[in-house]
Amino acid sequence: MNDADPSAVDDSSAVDISAQLERANSLLERVLAEVARTPSTHAIFVDAGYLYAAAGRLAAGTEDRRTFDLDAEGLIEALIDKARTIFADSRLLRVYWYDGARRRIHTTEQQSIAELPDVKVRLGNLNANNQQKGVDSLIRSDLESLARHRAISDAALIGGDEDLVSAVEAAQGYGARVHLWGIEAPDGRNQAEALLWEVDSQRTFDLDFFKPYVARRTVATFETATATAAHRPSRDDVRFVGAQIAAKWLGARGREALVGLLPGHPYLPGSVDQDLLVEAERLLQYSLRGQSDLRRALRDGFWEHLQAQY
Repeated sequence: MNDADPSAVDDSSAVDISAQLERANSLLERVLAEVARTPSTHAIFVDAGYLYAAAGRLAAGTEDRRTFDLDAEGLIEALIDKARTIFADSRLLRVYWYDGARRRIHTTEQQSIAELPDVKVRLGNLNANNQQKGVDSLIRSDLESLARHRAISDAALIGGDEDLVSAVEAAQGYGARVHLWGIEAPDGRNQAEALLWEVDSQRTFDLDFFKPYVARRTVATFETATATAAHRPSRDDVRFVGAQIAAKWLGARGREALVGLLPGHPYLPGSVDQDLLVEAERLLQYSLRGQSDLRRALRDGFWEHLQAQY
């Protein structure tokens, strides 16, 4: 006959449950503490087909890429700067740039974009009608994978196609927030309503934002084209001008402004970058719009002088 006291058994069970709860609470506290220490991370996803068409129509009056130049480097830096402001307590993972190309072979322009820091170019195909194929699936694949692995907490998506709805839903299913960035349309809308409904927030950039980065091409005669090529400054000349402007900038604003600028290297705030471009073009008497290699040399000269003074 078992003379064990039932109340003792109940007390033992209560102790076990209490210990399990304490262990569970301790584990939860450690997880929450780890989450609190983990910085938020954001990434920017650009459907280049949408961007070229919408920005071209807004700033150049045409969607035909062949008729205007897009300063992709300057625009990407402006987008990064904008994201830094919007996601103030977050770090940038990278910019994903989705475009189409024949047989998925990079064009010269796409190769130049791929060489930019913190930029990943992903190519879909381009069919006989110059229509992108496979870009939406690439965006979905990256968004879903990054969200699933907790690599990003926020995604800024620049696009307008309804086919992107599934990409948004996939990322949100893993806890990421998706923010749709659009380009002002001269009339009507250039983003699908279904896409607008699904995202966590919406933001539209106007003509003033894109104007510095889009320029309509002019038809040049042989004589004017030859003269322009002969007048084109060297990278060293442009780099030197960048250093000159940096010295002037530092003299006017002081070291406190420099300390505030350095953490953003190699990117410049949009206002500083635009002032740099305008002043450089005035000194050089030459347009740097669409000249990505010279724009890079200009920024390099600007940064090199500032870093030498720190």
